[in-house]
Amino acid sequence: MLTRTLLCATLSAVALPSLADTVWLKNGDRLTGKISVLDGGKLLIETEYGGSIPLKWNQIATLESDQKLLIKQDDVTGEVAQSLQAAEQGQVTLVNGAAPRTVELASITQIIHPKPLIQDFTWKGNVDVAMDYKRAETDTDDYDVSFDTKARHGLWRHNGTGNYNREYRDGVTVTDNWDAEYALDRLLDEHWFWQGRLSYKHDQIEDVRRQRTIGTGPGYQFWDNELGAFSLAGLINRSDYQFADGDKEAFYLAAVKWDYNRYLVGKTFELFSTGELGKPLENVADYALDAEVGLRYKVTDWASLNMKAQKDIISGADSDLDETRYSIGFGVGW
Repeated sequence: MLTRTLLCATLSAVALPSLADTVWLKNGDRLTGKISVLDGGKLLIETEYGGSIPLKWNQIATLESDQKLLIKQDDVTGEVAQSLQAAEQGQVTLVNGAAPRTVELASITQIIHPKPLIQDFTWKGNVDVAMDYKRAETDTDDYDVSFDTKARHGLWRHNGTGNYNREYRDGVTVTDNWDAEYALDRLLDEHWFWQGRLSYKHDQIEDVRRQRTIGTGPGYQFWDNELGAFSLAGLINRSDYQFADGDKEAFYLAAVKWDYNRYLVGKTFELFSTGELGKPLENVADYALDAEVGLRYKVTDWASLNMKAQKDIISGADSDLDETRYSIGFGVGW
């Protein structure tokens, strides 16, 4: 009898559907899935039957969720709700361990997942590919591949980037370079971290043929959540340059490095920028700038279209460098 009771209980537990968030629309429709984020007037819900579905916030009647969510009713303060309960149309009840509080949906500007300091393991990144073919008085073929990835385990964060670019004009190679960088962050608390980095760039065409940089210094993470991240790091770097004529230079410089990305309109668009501005501690150059800014449009959960502009400057050196590149391409992310 006991065995039969345990078997029935087990089968009943298996038969129960997994818990899911529910969103009721003003037109009477109901969707179930997992609430991802609310931003820019769009609520993004992840579903098994339709993937990521953006919903207009002003068309939602009410919603419920068993997730822990950060509810923001202004640009500064927020309240972490242990769960959300459905209420009257245009309202939702926040349950946070104290007395439940019912608020107007129109007063909520953002819903995001609170991110703890320590996470077991997360890994994200993207690969972008751009190709440009021009057939005119001068035939031009341009190929560009780049990747950016971040992995976090506990208080350690690994950052890797790489780029490859090659361009032909009438069959002659006019651009041929690649670069890669690895940076390791040790998180000290929710915002402060210490970074060590190594980067290398190789160019077959320009006067600056090889560039190697090793640096370390403190950094500050302004935010890192479902809507993006922004960090600044102050580094002391040693840079080694090798030129086409065989000459070499090595010097130290103080640099500011930034890493920014922000999702917009229910994570449909992503604005991003990375770069580094450095000032040599010796009188070998005025400054060095390596920067990138771009915009991605999410086509599916994993595919995107992107536009990027890249700027590379070495000013005041014996061999100045000033390059600007623009690209439009296709990417995949995870």
